[in-house]
Amino acid sequence: MMRRIAVLDAPTNLGLRPPTSTSVPGCAKAPGALRDHGLLARLRARDAGCLTPPRYDPGDWRPGDGVCHAREISGYSVALADRIGAIIDRGEFPLVLGGDCSVLLGSALAMHRLGEAVGGRVGLVFVDGHSDFRHPGNASYVGAAAGEDLALVTGRGQADLAAIEGRRPYFRDIDVVVLGIRAQDEYRLDLQAAGITTRPVPALRAEGAARTAQWAHEQLADCAGYWVHIDVDVLDPAVMPAVDAPDPGGIAFAELEILLAGLVDTPHCLGVELTVFDPDYDPDGSYAAEIVNTVVAGLAPVAAPGAMPPRLLPAGPVAPAPRPGNGRPPVRDVLLGPAAVPAPAVAVEPIGPAPTGDGDDPSGADGDRPAEPSPDPSGPGLLRRAPDTDGTDGPEPVGPLARSGPGLLRRVAGPEEADDAAPDEAEPDATRPGVDIA
Repeated sequence: MMRRIAVLDAPTNLGLRPPTSTSVPGCAKAPGALRDHGLLARLRARDAGCLTPPRYDPGDWRPGDGVCHAREISGYSVALADRIGAIIDRGEFPLVLGGDCSVLLGSALAMHRLGEAVGGRVGLVFVDGHSDFRHPGNASYVGAAAGEDLALVTGRGQADLAAIEGRRPYFRDIDVVVLGIRAQDEYRLDLQAAGITTRPVPALRAEGAARTAQWAHEQLADCAGYWVHIDVDVLDPAVMPAVDAPDPGGIAFAELEILLAGLVDTPHCLGVELTVFDPDYDPDGSYAAEIVNTVVAGLAPVAAPGAMPPRLLPAGPVAPAPRPGNGRPPVRDVLLGPAAVPAPAVAVEPIGPAPTGDGDDPSGADGDRPAEPSPDPSGPGLLRRAPDTDGTDGPEPVGPLARSGPGLLRRVAGPEEADDAAPDEAEPDATRPGVDIA
């Protein structure tokens, strides 16, 4: 028996500011662009349809008015939670195609409902290039929910978004793991003060994507299960510039593939959402094709023989070691069925020196964070898939960094994937301003 994937489109852009005064964000086009590259067929997934969002219209919103589109986002989140809950009730694995990061509010509401129903708590693995932790307690004003989604789902901010149905918070701080933010993220100290566990890019690369996924499992060991949020701006703009706020210092496609595979290779993973890909910056579809290749490979463990849907049944007390610093006794666990058959290991090899982290902060701030440890004197660099023995799968340099220094690498399709292979990525447009959502 295998665990069936159900793909649900959530093409909302309500959480973003307009790129210009006369345009709207293009993230709403992402689900269609990914479907055009055969995502559902390659995943052998059920089409769970599309949840159409309200009209994007900031109107006369001004800074200081609270979160823009708050009423529309709140209503959409309730409807999205209903749809996600129905998928999980069928024993399926939801893959939600956003849209911007405000879709996390609907997913979070669904997870809180589920946790309440089974008498446990559901955690969150937040894979994102930005912490999205702006809230009234650390900023002069709020406005774009896509830059505030992590703050909102942990109970910070206005009640019509942070406490839908009187549920606040949707995720406790100690039940959140943040992966892939830049070393100099604006709100990294706020995350630390809140007790939210983080692993920025330098530490993620030093430890490796596979070990990082296992580490995330361990951080959420006393949760009934967890949801995975992926914002594609976790990728470096050298290989993925088609996002609203590209930020140097990200990971490579091969690393995201390994990380995703490790996170979903357990029945404790309840679903995944993918956000912030903007097809307006992908005119030839090459980035959409690369995302589809990565998602299909990363979700392979979900549909592997023996992968079972979760059985959310209360179990007896368990006694895993509590997370250091939690300050609470172990809680009742939830039996989620037999573990999935592990997917074949993906070999990786280091390429070049690791970045120092300098320059990741647009404001130029540095020096207030110690350097991340590296297991190799030359540094871990960016990871790539090691070529198979038959030579059918190997790395290929991509982007400007490939010609000067180590470069970022992407997976090269083998013969069986030739029809789906993406053309070489174009160099990022350094002149295109990003929308400030972080």
